[in-house]
Amino acid sequence: MPGFEIFGEEERKEVQDVLDSGILMRYGFDHMRNGHWKARELETAICETFKVKHAQLTSSGTTALSTAMAVMGVGAGDEVIMPTFTFVASFEAIITAGATPVIVDVDDTLCLDPKAVEAAITPKTKCVMPVHMCGSMAQVDTLKAICDKHDLLLLEDACQSIGATFKGQHLGTIGDAGTFSFDFVKTMTCGEGGAVLTNNETYYVNADHYTDHGHDHIGNDRGAETHPFLGYNFRISELHAAVGLGQIRKLDRILATQRKNNRVIKDALAAIDGVTFRRIPDPEGDSATFLSFFLPTEDLTRKAHAKLLENGLGGNFYWYDNNWHYVKKWDHLKNATSLFPLHSGLKEAIANYNFDQFEQSDAIMGRTISSLINLSWTPEQAEERASKMAATIQSVLS
Repeated sequence: MPGFEIFGEEERKEVQDVLDSGILMRYGFDHMRNGHWKARELETAICETFKVKHAQLTSSGTTALSTAMAVMGVGAGDEVIMPTFTFVASFEAIITAGATPVIVDVDDTLCLDPKAVEAAITPKTKCVMPVHMCGSMAQVDTLKAICDKHDLLLLEDACQSIGATFKGQHLGTIGDAGTFSFDFVKTMTCGEGGAVLTNNETYYVNADHYTDHGHDHIGNDRGAETHPFLGYNFRISELHAAVGLGQIRKLDRILATQRKNNRVIKDALAAIDGVTFRRIPDPEGDSATFLSFFLPTEDLTRKAHAKLLENGLGGNFYWYDNNWHYVKKWDHLKNATSLFPLHSGLKEAIANYNFDQFEQSDAIMGRTISSLINLSWTPEQAEERASKMAATIQSVLS
């Protein structure tokens, strides 16, 4: 990770097709595009690669989440359960839908704790949104059972775990809908982009309309199309889709490289007394974009992280102090800071929410370091990095 490390002729060829035609928009201009429909081709490739019936490309992973919630009917008055450890886009998309985020603890998978989810369900709960963080997966079977029991929707945010599987099924295809992000630092990238994945045909048709101002895409005259419902401009461009076409054909190679390099680092750290690793519900399905591990205490973890950076070992993340990925630093959410007035129900819910209740998450995230796994390392570089990381961590623990 990320896919931009291996840009090559495949991406250049696809982009050049678009530049040669001059048609950068995914819709219309049929007679000018020389038969190239990169967004359509990428959607087909996504369906084939991830074994899902439908895929709708969007402009980002965030707009994919917004689209998924819209087509699933999540909106005003609804609550959506989400984890303490995720990217800020999770609650951004929920708020954009007019719904209320309900944040609950993660466990040692670094994903939603099913017990915390069940405890948080209220009559207003509409959807559970597990976020498959750092290349691995939530306990999606248990979460699905909870959703089935309580008649709730399951929306998988698989933006950080493209290519990962759970019991042979791709993450993002297990729930009612799932989302990918193809931004610049994702496993496969379009530069910017995202996708909604679903096996529900109604969700797909509505996503197709919703992401293009509500256009129904019937007929060959874009100007004559009707608008069955409100929509937005969440379209991907042909240029971005073209990059994704080059990338998706490399996905098997990307995953194999990540898993190989991840194993080199893990083997070195596993020999250190005091180092343990995140629990992965299906180790065979881990996409291995990160190696996440625990140290015995928060103090030792902070010291080890600082020492890793001091020794030139960047790409090691201490999420507990991260401004984007952990609830502790989401002050703009806690304070309901917005450029426009938020609806009264959301403001009231935020005001009454206890953001200091996450002792379990704090205890886990305060001891977590995640090491990014690069695609560009040579075998020698991976071994050297593993040795340096092990020596650095051992020096702190000793």
